[in-house]
Formats: sequence, C-alpha cells, structure tokens
Amino acid sequence: MIDITRRSCVAAFLLLAAAGTAFAQPFPSKPITIVVPYAVGGTTDIVGRLISTQLGTSLGQPIVVDNRTGGGGNIGWGSVARSAPDGHTLLTTEMSFTIAPGLGVKQSFDAKKDFTHVITAAAAPHVLVVNTEVPSKTLKEFIAYAKANPGKLNYGSGGNGTNTHLGGELFKREAQVLMVHVPYRGAGAVLQDLMANQVQALVTALPTALPHIKSGKLRALVVTSEKRSPLLPDVPSAKEAGLPKFLMNFWVGLSAPAGTPPAVIDTLNKAVATALNSPEGKKRLSDLGLDAVANAPDQAAQLVTSEMEQWASVVKGAGIKAD
Repeated sequence: MIDITRRSCVAAFLLLAAAGTAFAQPFPSKPITIVVPYAVGGTTDIVGRLISTQLGTSLGQPIVVDNRTGGGGNIGWGSVARSAPDGHTLLTTEMSFTIAPGLGVKQSFDAKKDFTHVITAAAAPHVLVVNTEVPSKTLKEFIAYAKANPGKLNYGSGGNGTNTHLGGELFKREAQVLMVHVPYRGAGAVLQDLMANQVQALVTALPTALPHIKSGKLRALVVTSEKRSPLLPDVPSAKEAGLPKFLMNFWVGLSAPAGTPPAVIDTLNKAVATALNSPEGKKRLSDLGLDAVANAPDQAAQLVTSEMEQWASVVKGAGIKAD
C-alpha cells in the first residue's frame, strides 16, 4: 500500500512538473504586436515603429505594428485591455490616454486598472507660441497684454479635450488670464490660422511647432518645463518665466494588459531601454525633437497616475466636457 502511494505521488509530481514546463514557456514565444491607436505618420506611430525595429532584433521575434484607429484612441486602448496578459500584445500610450478618464469618456475598460506600464519611451515639453503680430516679446508682456484685453485674445487647439486644449486652459489657470478657446480639427489647421493671426496663441508639443519657430513664422514665449530645451536655448522655462506650475510634457510610453507577469515586463523594459539609448535610437528621437526617457516600470506607472490626476483637475476646473 505504501509503495503504491509513493508511486502515485511520484507520478503526480512528474505530471505537475511536466505541466509547469509546458506553461512556463520562454518569452517571447511568438511575434509581438504593438498597437498604435492612431494613424500612420504621427509622432506616436513613429516612436512605436522605432521601438519595434530594434525590439525585434533584441528579442528574436517579429514585431508587428497595428494602427488600430478610431474613437479618439478608445478602440486601440480597449483591444489591448482585452488581450491576453502574456506580453505579446502591447500598446503605445501618450497624453490622450491619461486625459480621457478625466473627460468622462465612455470606455469599455478601466484605464487605471486594466494596464501595466512597461516604460516611458520619450518625451518633449510643450511650448507657448504666439503670432508674430502679437505685441509681446516675453511671457510677462503677453500675460500683461492678455489681462489688458480680457476675452479679446483667442487660443487655438486641435480639438476639444486634446493636449492643446488642456495646455491652453492650464496656461489660463496659472497666468490668471481670460482667452477664448477656438477648437479645430487637428493641429495642422490651427497652426495655419495661428500664422494667419486668426488665433493669437497655441500651446502645443515642441516638435509640432519647432519648424515654424525656426522659420520665424511663430514666436515662442516659454517652454513648459523646469529647464530650458536645448532645441530652443533662448526661450525660458516655465520656472524662469514665473509660471512654475505651467508644466506639461508630450510623452510616448509602452504598456501591456494588467496581469502581465513582472518578469515579462522587466524583459520588455530592458529591451526597449536598450533600443532607445542606442546611438541610432537617440538620433531618431532627437530628429523628432524628443528625448529618450527609458525609465523603470514603476516610474512609468507613476507618470501615468500623476498625469491622470493633473488633467482631471484641469478638466474639472475649466468645465470641459467630452464631445
């Protein structure tokens, strides 16, 4: 009886060991898909493709970029939230991902609970630009001009609830000025009207405005960071200009479904960080006006949490509603 029991235990142990081996497959065991919730050609898409190019070589598996557009990002976000948490389906995240919950956008997932954040890949500050006909050479002069003309200045945005909209509202709050919001369908349209002086100001990601600043078609008054940008060394930081809380970055991160094993997240984090910090990776990002961040998973998660809190506060204070 004892011998039979022992044999049964040994058999059960071997069966469990075999099952464990079958389930504990090395990662990655198949191609990885990076879902980009926006169209091909935007900065988020370009960063996602930069990551994919070098990640495939590092991990030894093909990397597929899937531009799953629609719903202002919701379709792509939701598809990844519902994916298997095994590290083979990833998501590019950025500011809009953290703005949407505060706007009360209806979502089929919980943005705060249904994702594990792998890394913040790259970032760049925003910049406040004005039409060159605006009689203000500095931020202090522009604030004084806006206060002397309450409600007479217009600031443009790429649409209701976008980063450019919330950037404008953040500026109004911190500078305590009254300007009129004029929403457009995308950043390109507002830039054209800004250069034509149909609107007078815009807060946008530095890479978007940089060519027009360099050409002299727009005037940069402040970058929304604690330090000056090396791309605009003559433009003061928010802290220098007297608005220390006028801080916002355009950033792109990489996330996975909640429940993805920590070991898999760690493998992905190290591989992406290596790609971003390579000479080629840094040059590609620099060409876009971005800096590599390549932080740890817990730091990436902290950024997402703090961004959600900041933009929810701005949305509530400005009374912004989702379209």
